[in-house]
Amino acid sequence: MYGPLIGELAASHWWPVDRLAEEFRHTTGSLPWQPSEWTIDSLKLACILRLADATQIDSRRAPGFLFSLRRPQGHSREHWRFQEHISRPYLKGDRVTYSSLRPFPPQDATAWWLALEYLRGIDRELKAVDALLHDLGRKRLAARAVAGVDSPERFAELFRVQDWRPIDATVKVSDIPALVGTLGGQQLYGDVPEVALRELIQNAQDAVLARQTLQPGFPTGCVEIRLTETEGSWYLEVRDNGTGMDEETLVNGLLDFGTSGWSSTSLRNRLPGLADGGFQPSGRFGIGFFSVFLLGDQVELITRRYDASLTDARRLTFDGPSSRPLLTPYTGQGWVAEGTTVRVRLRKSPYELQGLFSRTEDERLGQLAQRLVLENAVPVYTWEPGAAEPETLAPFSLATGLPDEVFDRLYPPQALRWRVGEEKLRLQMRDDFVSRATELLDDKGRRIGLAMLWNTTHYQGRRDFRGTVTVNGFLADTSISFAGYLAGQPSRASRDKASLVATPDQVRQWMRTQEERLRSTGNFDDSLQLELAYTLHSAFNTLADDIAFALTSQGVLRLADIPEWAGRRREVFLAFGWPVTWRSRPPELNHPLSGERVRIPDNCIIICQMGSTPPLSQVFPAAANRDTAYESARDDATLTWQKQWWRTSGDLYGLFLRALCEAWSCTVESLLAPVEQRDWSDCIHVNDDTLGPVAGYLLHWPPNT
Repeated sequence: MYGPLIGELAASHWWPVDRLAEEFRHTTGSLPWQPSEWTIDSLKLACILRLADATQIDSRRAPGFLFSLRRPQGHSREHWRFQEHISRPYLKGDRVTYSSLRPFPPQDATAWWLALEYLRGIDRELKAVDALLHDLGRKRLAARAVAGVDSPERFAELFRVQDWRPIDATVKVSDIPALVGTLGGQQLYGDVPEVALRELIQNAQDAVLARQTLQPGFPTGCVEIRLTETEGSWYLEVRDNGTGMDEETLVNGLLDFGTSGWSSTSLRNRLPGLADGGFQPSGRFGIGFFSVFLLGDQVELITRRYDASLTDARRLTFDGPSSRPLLTPYTGQGWVAEGTTVRVRLRKSPYELQGLFSRTEDERLGQLAQRLVLENAVPVYTWEPGAAEPETLAPFSLATGLPDEVFDRLYPPQALRWRVGEEKLRLQMRDDFVSRATELLDDKGRRIGLAMLWNTTHYQGRRDFRGTVTVNGFLADTSISFAGYLAGQPSRASRDKASLVATPDQVRQWMRTQEERLRSTGNFDDSLQLELAYTLHSAFNTLADDIAFALTSQGVLRLADIPEWAGRRREVFLAFGWPVTWRSRPPELNHPLSGERVRIPDNCIIICQMGSTPPLSQVFPAAANRDTAYESARDDATLTWQKQWWRTSGDLYGLFLRALCEAWSCTVESLLAPVEQRDWSDCIHVNDDTLGPVAGYLLHWPPNT
């Protein structure tokens, strides 16, 4: 008979205290065969049970014998250590008083601080329950707070320390609205207004997916984006018909700047089906919402939970991130749809230089949405100013799309008719992508990328077809190291930079398939080899013998060519390049100003080291392949040959020096030590009087080798 009530009482341990009054406002009568005075005060029971659960802590929960057997580590160890110090609590006045059985030595300082934080949590529970009972005019409990938790100094009187002194050096925030104003908006996300729209779309899509999880039969989820002009001011509106929010979710989820609301215990308790349904949010509801202040200070949010009545609709207004928001009922305004609408008055016109459309080609809301939303699970409708019908961004999955579909989603055709030439280039690039792109797979064989290394049209036309790093299907970063997409994870709170989710070995496997595809399709010509040599070497710490990586007066040079090329010379000049420049299409050396070809001496070599860019340079950093035997030389006070070798040993210069040593049967020391003795001052002159000396190393074939 009392089963449902028992279940609610058990669940109430995790509820906010204020909710107890809502759920247990009525007294439950007795069963028919019981005396009438046997009533159940469920509110009192809930308060007593939650406090009994919270306050029940002493050394009986952490016996020393079990500690010796189990040997807990990390956070578990600290919990065990502080609990085994605690004696049985007692009531002194209206304070629950805990004390330690023995002092905490320095090695248990972390456990001492953990004890203070834990007992402060009990103190908050006691005070919250006492305030609730007082405000309701109910009889208050005898225990109303915990003694000694107001300061570390007072706590140390009850929980003694030995040979150390507790000093509270934690970060204190006295003005939270000012902190949000400092870290929210531009200070956190930079001066890129489109980031705010990305965050709002992510939160809106998450809300729709959450509702679909809670209501499997809900079929019409969508996100709408509108741009309107009213009396000279521009407004951006993002609306969804997802779960919507109640007051508690607004206050403890959306407005909690320090956490992601979707992961909060409060929200999970109010929407218990989310966890069981496997819902995984893509946005940072709470943190991400504050990016809206990139767009403007005047923000309005209207929301109604999907299963609530019209009277439960709420309106939240802001006048800047550092001001205190105003939360009011949204009644008497007619129909309020389920879901959430965020409306912001733009600080500047979207068409201004640093406006919302600053990174689009044709200044359309639809194109901006396509740029930001690279895959979506629900339709996204965009309404241009004055439009009678919306444009639709249909649901799409990068993980399952065909290569041509993925390309069109990443690099959609331009709407402007005068871009006919650009569209021809795009179609040419799409054909190239379809033939060359290969999948990047995780350890379960799932696609986490579809891309090709570099591309032959990178510098043609206005579009450079940069590769995209996505986070949960949304734009996070771009790169010239590849074309296509690679899945990433945010490397900082603003999520405008991302590292790859793939492991280095998974990226290497993708790069192997890329090299094989280039060879099989006949695209791996000298130009592309020079462009990719450094990237391939960084990944594999080696280079195939037939890949060009340098230029000489005779043309490109490969590892396989070095024995014969070096064997015919008694000395080699390893040039650093400048003021001579090189290009790969076609492979040649040029004057930096005139662009005319430059001829270098017969014994000169210029390494074509085209450095990689993030994210590949993050997966394979420049220093990863250095000769560890010489790592200690990095601390040399002067530039010794050992230090210089350590610096260059991991790149293409080191690759060439190793090959030269093998061709000449000598050591690195025999090549670089004489250069050090000349104070690294070697240089040559080329056949152009307008160029200055070219710096480098004059390497001599050592005698008797």
